[in-house]
Amino acid sequence: MRSIAAVAAVLWLSAAVAGVVPPAAANWQDAPAYLRLFAPAGARAAAYRVYTSPLGMDALIASLAREPSLLHPPGSWTPVAMIAADAFGQTGGYDRSRLARLYGSKRAVVARGPRATATQPTEAWTLVSPYPSVDLTRLESGTLLIVLNLGFP
Repeated sequence: MRSIAAVAAVLWLSAAVAGVVPPAAANWQDAPAYLRLFAPAGARAAAYRVYTSPLGMDALIASLAREPSLLHPPGSWTPVAMIAADAFGQTGGYDRSRLARLYGSKRAVVARGPRATATQPTEAWTLVSPYPSVDLTRLESGTLLIVLNLGFP
């Protein structure tokens, strides 16, 4: 049985090979523990990667504006306040009522947009700030990035 660290290393390497590594300017940290919460179960989970950044949404959006691999169709990368259920959707194994209680009346700020090689979209990004701790006991400052690899078989 593989250790969690070994699995994380394999996921990071496969993500790097596939080009699913976010720009370095935001000090992204690989966060595979969030996969079980917000990615679908089974084989489809391999299409997802999750990262965290200490930067807040405004600073992050400003730094990403200079990233040439991000596409800017109308409405993309615009931060929008929304309830937790809308921010994280119905995919994943997270406890929906626990997440709703964690956020309470506070809204998550969410921005979404595509990343591409040349002009072909290859990834769909979802940024969420603040984001829940892995155990859903507190909100973390900074931003969570959920990346969906659109080219996954």
